[in-house]
Amino acid sequence: MLIVPRNFSYQEEIVLNQSPEELPAQEQEFIVANKLGIHARVAAQIVKVACQFQSEVFISKCGISVNGKSILDVMTLVCPHGSKIHISAKGPDAHEALNALAALFQTKFGEP
Repeated sequence: MLIVPRNFSYQEEIVLNQSPEELPAQEQEFIVANKLGIHARVAAQIVKVACQFQSEVFISKCGISVNGKSILDVMTLVCPHGSKIHISAKGPDAHEALNALAALFQTKFGEP
């Protein structure tokens, strides 16, 4: 009887070779905790971080979804203090993009 060892690295190669359209979206929900909400400076910070990544970034509030790499789109969401928003990222570095955006929300964008 011949026992053939399984090559587990094969599946990892399949995952790495998937096109961006085939990768699952990473999603996370955030609450706007800074007092002034998402205003122009905060929107610029979000866009600056989102643009550092290849992944597509979308921000949603109340069923409206906008491009997270567009300052005008982000500002049209009108997110005051306490707003609940949903961010999704899809692409090769989606996990890293969400982690970077989470850091912004956790630090309240450097505001009180």
